[in-house]
Amino acid sequence: MTKIYQSFSELIGNTPLLELHNYRRSRALGARIVAKIEYFNPAGSVKDRIAWGLVRQAEDEGRLRQGDLIVDVTSGNTGIGLAAVAASRGYRTKFYLSDNISRDKVKLLRHFGAEIVTVQNEFFLDPEALDKISARIREENPTAFFTDQLSNPANPQTHFETTGPEIWRDTDGAVDIFVAGVGTGGTISGAGRFLKSQKADLKVVIAEPAAESLPTEDDPYPDEIDGVHKVSEVSPEQLPRNFDTTIADEIIALSTADARATAHALAAEEGIFAGTSSGAVLWAATQLAARPENAGKVIVAILPDTGERYLSTSTEQTQ
Repeated sequence: MTKIYQSFSELIGNTPLLELHNYRRSRALGARIVAKIEYFNPAGSVKDRIAWGLVRQAEDEGRLRQGDLIVDVTSGNTGIGLAAVAASRGYRTKFYLSDNISRDKVKLLRHFGAEIVTVQNEFFLDPEALDKISARIREENPTAFFTDQLSNPANPQTHFETTGPEIWRDTDGAVDIFVAGVGTGGTISGAGRFLKSQKADLKVVIAEPAAESLPTEDDPYPDEIDGVHKVSEVSPEQLPRNFDTTIADEIIALSTADARATAHALAAEEGIFAGTSSGAVLWAATQLAARPENAGKVIVAILPDTGERYLSTSTEQTQ
């Protein structure tokens, strides 16, 4: 009976690493690309990690009791993770999300019993949007527990304690380059900080959307890379406070079309059906793997979630 788990939280983490042999071979890449497949978490994404980290910290501090309401702003995956953790521990959830979030994510949130408040995507063009939405959440939910994933240090600390050590352990310390995107900044900051503490010359690389994939006043609903944010040439107030601006050694920009094409290639060549953000990270890893100076190196790429969360988008349906 020792292999029977006793709680939802015990299923989080220890996701597998998979070396992408077929993908590498078809492109004659010199470096090895190893994918950390985060959709193996129980609610289906890397955000399950911080969902449990945020809730666990609040419980340890006596800030959550049975039946309490948990609130936050989310692009979907953190909300889904929080809603699942909350359901398993007797809490209620309410989330504020942009109205461009995939219908699949919205359905999942509702399936876990979450209340949803939609916010127009153009609102987030305001340089002070993050502070304003945080203030609104607190004002409208004065008795709720605001997990504050963008600023709560438990977010990157969870990745420092889990994601980073798992990569180090499972590669036997052979990882040379770590690649991820930035949503809240927790994964790249926490895992990147841990890995650099173990190997001083390890490189941390960020995949970010190019200009054509970003919302503007003229086009507030472009074809975006869901959950992946631009961090270069961005004012400090527009960056999540959990993002360590000193962590990255390089930032690689790409279009949504490149991210989506790479995600399709991953499915066709390796049987891994990952989301568009995963495609973005893998595209950046591919550029690194093609460089002569990286021949023989090990590149670990975070694949945040599954492509099943984006099947309802019009672009996905036509491909």
